Amino acid sequence: MSARYRMRWLVEQGLVRAALKRQARRGDPFGILLAAPQGLHDPYPYIEEIRQRGRMYRSPVGWVTTDYEITRNLLRSNDFGIFGIDSTSTPTALRAILNAVALPPNPVEPPSMLVLDPPDHTRLRKSVSKAFTPRAIARLRERVEAVTADLLDALPEGGSADLVTDFAARLPIAIISDMLGFPDESRDRFLTWGDEITAMLDIGITWKQWRIAVESMRVMDGYLDAHIARLRREPGEDILSSLVTAGELDDRELKATASLLMGAGFETTVNLIGNGVNRLLEHPDQLALLRADPALWPTATEEILRFDAPVTNTARIAKSDTEIGGRRARKGTVVVTSLAGANRDPGVFENPGVFDVTRANAKDHLSFSSGIHSCLGASLARMEATHALRSLFERFPDLALAGTPQRRPLYTLYGFTHMPARLGKRVTAQV
Repeated sequence: MSARYRMRWLVEQGLVRAALKRQARRGDPFGILLAAPQGLHDPYPYIEEIRQRGRMYRSPVGWVTTDYEITRNLLRSNDFGIFGIDSTSTPTALRAILNAVALPPNPVEPPSMLVLDPPDHTRLRKSVSKAFTPRAIARLRERVEAVTADLLDALPEGGSADLVTDFAARLPIAIISDMLGFPDESRDRFLTWGDEITAMLDIGITWKQWRIAVESMRVMDGYLDAHIARLRREPGEDILSSLVTAGELDDRELKATASLLMGAGFETTVNLIGNGVNRLLEHPDQLALLRADPALWPTATEEILRFDAPVTNTARIAKSDTEIGGRRARKGTVVVTSLAGANRDPGVFENPGVFDVTRANAKDHLSFSSGIHSCLGASLARMEATHALRSLFERFPDLALAGTPQRRPLYTLYGFTHMPARLGKRVTAQV
């Protein structure tokens, strides 16, 4: 890549990375969380250290909070907006560098609704919301059940498998591909692109991570151009066909929306399923409770979401002089909200460090955010994960890990890339 791209990375990621690494060397817990070269297997000791330093903790990139009340209020506040290139108080010269090197449409830059405030966010979210209504999700259940059954049938009885690449990732990518009209043979490519592009959700990523993500954006952009052109000629019954035929979004908005739905449609869910398998195998007493009372599975999914937030943090920026958590926040002040920390706030969750599939208020977690940017596909993710986890443990009751699961080399997306397992005997599926 040209020097211009490296300069953009430096302004966008490199300077922050240097500050975080410097703070990490000084023992700063937030710097350690974000600057760890391969991510942290267990970030929670550092999250708890941040909590011990107060409800609002000053970091190199702004304030950080692990407080549940502050996090929920901030995510719902009209005084704070999305933190991104167009919303920061970046000096004019640095902003010019960022804007001079345009990237293809992607999930982490405008016009992706993930990084837009109203009215554009409202317009784009409304355009796809009908695909995620309770009635629409209910219609997808039969497809989720069929895909899950096929995936479990394909796993070798008595053999070994990677429960991330062979199962947890395959279910959500199949469902969201169907919803967007992508052919089956595209799934592996989207899995690769998603893994590479979502590194951009982290703060202070390396030049290598950034370069690989941008290269994947370019390839995906060409794929989406061809796919959208095909849908214009032969529209189907999928979400993207509806958007294309409605003609309300331009091509850049269409591609940004498609890439966001594809990424969000499986990245959160694969983390949720993988985290769930890992925790249930770590806590056989909790798995025994689920086997004794399968009605607990939906609550178990909420507890997995609370205990291991698939997305650990997000950030907001003050749109005007305001107050948050008892602190004055001038316009342009950045606040990083630790969703993972809020989910373990002892003021809200009793014994928050205990994994309990019977927890009465597990659903109060903030893993799907809150306010206008709450996850559009939360109900779909819950349904997919609940069915996938229950089916996996029922079909393979002797399931066991065959090695140490490999965590993602990221902080924002908390999950696994690989999870080797011994499957054991297979129980015939109930019809």
